Amino acid sequence: MTQEYFTAEERTQVLELVKGLNDRLGDQLSCSDINTVHDLIERGISQAGIFRRDQYGLNPVIRHLRTAMVLCDSIAPDRNMVIATLIYNLCRGNYLNVEKVRNLFGDDIARVVHGLLNVAPLYKKQAAVENENFHKLLLTFAEDVRVILIMTVDRLTLMRAINHHPNEKFVHDIASESRYLYAPLAHKLGLYAIKTELEDTSLKYLNRKVFSQISTRLNETKQERDAYIKEFVKPIEERLEQEGLKFALKSRTKSINSIWQKMKKQGVDLDGIYDLFAIRIILDTNEKDEKKACWLAYSIVTDIYTANTSRFKDWITIPKNNGYESLHITVSGPGGKWVEVQIRSRRMDEKAELGVAAHWRYKGIKSEGDVDSWMNEVREMLEASGQEGQMSLMRNMDTNLYNNEVFVFTPKGDLIRLPQGATILDFAYHIHSRVGSSCMGGKVDGKNQKINYRLKSGDTVEIITSTTQTPRLDWLNYVVTSRARNKIKNAVNERQARQAQLARETLQRRFKNRKIEPDDATMARVIKKMGYKTTTEFFAAIQEEIIDVNTVVEQYEAITEKQNEGTAARGTAEEFVLQPTSESHSSANEDILIIGDNVKGVNYKLAKCCNPIFGDRVEGFIASDGAIKIHRADCKNLKHLKGRFPYRIIKTRWTGKAGSLFVVTLHVLGKDDLGIVSSITSVINKTDNCLLRSISVQAEGGMFEGYLTVSVSNIALLDDLTKKILNVKGVKQVSRM
Repeated sequence: MTQEYFTAEERTQVLELVKGLNDRLGDQLSCSDINTVHDLIERGISQAGIFRRDQYGLNPVIRHLRTAMVLCDSIAPDRNMVIATLIYNLCRGNYLNVEKVRNLFGDDIARVVHGLLNVAPLYKKQAAVENENFHKLLLTFAEDVRVILIMTVDRLTLMRAINHHPNEKFVHDIASESRYLYAPLAHKLGLYAIKTELEDTSLKYLNRKVFSQISTRLNETKQERDAYIKEFVKPIEERLEQEGLKFALKSRTKSINSIWQKMKKQGVDLDGIYDLFAIRIILDTNEKDEKKACWLAYSIVTDIYTANTSRFKDWITIPKNNGYESLHITVSGPGGKWVEVQIRSRRMDEKAELGVAAHWRYKGIKSEGDVDSWMNEVREMLEASGQEGQMSLMRNMDTNLYNNEVFVFTPKGDLIRLPQGATILDFAYHIHSRVGSSCMGGKVDGKNQKINYRLKSGDTVEIITSTTQTPRLDWLNYVVTSRARNKIKNAVNERQARQAQLARETLQRRFKNRKIEPDDATMARVIKKMGYKTTTEFFAAIQEEIIDVNTVVEQYEAITEKQNEGTAARGTAEEFVLQPTSESHSSANEDILIIGDNVKGVNYKLAKCCNPIFGDRVEGFIASDGAIKIHRADCKNLKHLKGRFPYRIIKTRWTGKAGSLFVVTLHVLGKDDLGIVSSITSVINKTDNCLLRSISVQAEGGMFEGYLTVSVSNIALLDDLTKKILNVKGVKQVSRM
């Protein structure tokens, strides 16, 4: 191997590591394997410069050899994992490809290398590592559980190598990633020693002062701790044997990181931590007698040592929600040191370790459905005695546990979980409803894509928005999340409601211009005839100019005409028979309306569209209810009725003397002078036989506009009143509505 690449110390380390791997792998590693890997690495160093020291001065060859050693010692001596670990960097540096690896070493090693290459780009998303979904993304990309094992062990090797490294930021980033990503992975896989070392080393690098303080306070040798525990359990063992109980004992000392987390959680110093030392009593008894045996053991322990009653936990009488069963007591041992004692049966212990109450669950880590079962299988394999068999089983395990989900990144590195089939539009609505509603598309890994682009795990997505974009109903074809569907439906409904209101106002103005007073029943028939199921859809179509408002008015008039033809007899006005109404003006003492030749005492109604008064030129129209509506001769609505129903028009004129008061609306325009309104109302009040009923005025830009509703007895009086108002200073125009 290239000599100048290694220092003298590193050459010694390489020789020792290679010898150690040979010893551990034995017959698994052939001479051909050794020579091929050696030649590949040497050419990678000398020809391609792939194994050069990284930017932090670390030698990758030594790092990979150490990783392979830890894999053999902590997991299993496995040829395929070791070779994949040693040559992976050659593929990452494009010196080798997966196909060549397959030709040299076979499909299985190629599969592991491919998984390592898959997960490598994920580490560019630094911000996402602390996201709980990152674990799931790793499992999805790894394709093989051995990839996760290699990554975890490699991280442990790296953590060991960077103690006192001069680049503090580099050390901080690696330690943070180890705490949030690799330690939980090791825990779930049952690699407790690796998990503990990762956590303790992370604490040392992230908070060396705290680590040193706790480490100093716990400055007891392993022999001293073992001696203390031996002294503690000796009387317990004797009493348990005297009672005829069959049992096993496990002991431990809490890790430095666990102590620190408990100190923070409880707000105490080291002296306040009650369970620096812990033992577990596992009783071999049948299920029928297990509770009795546990309570007997509890009685023995508390007879020997004083218990802290405030720390007693009974999860046998009432198990935890996840099924965990055990008695936990904290007692004062020799020298006044607090020791936690856990008492359980063999069944309870197996259930806690391997069943639904797996260790990581009752420590508070969220359950993930089938992932728990999958992790349990891995742990059982790792704990199996037949290592060759366990690695064979691992090769056939499926890590695609999240085939119903995709995991995608934001530009800032945040990781988002979405259902399989999710599109850019789903992603946009997941970020925020406003982002979704204004989404025009997106950039996926830097390439422009449409809103219906289906996302893949590992994509980095940037949403492109526009202030002119609005949700459409066809967007429902592009989304799979209920959040996006609900937001789209709500936005479309709100927009249609706004459009419907605007369209309703437009239609009302058009009816008013035509002097038509629409009724709801007829409008419902119009909407149905035009093919709309709801009024909202109908008015939205008007607003979007799918249908013309004039067409609606014509349809309304056509339906009205058809209704009138069913109720009104066709013929001349002279043949029409009128029905009496409550608005009859047939009294001889009141004004009478002459219709045709000298016909008196006729029932009639005054049309509201033009409000005729005594003295106006008028004409009558036979309405559908059998009465006659009287219009002013210059009424626009009357002109329209004449064109459609000339046979229903009756000649009409006023006769007699004025007596009744008629309502008239006047439109007044003028300058917004001080007191002008008072002057106008004064003129009206001083005019005989004239009554002011209402007034509304608004001013803008130095001008005012007002509507006056007055009651007068005849047209002559109205003309006189109009002239008087025009003479008021500032009034420019007076017109009758």
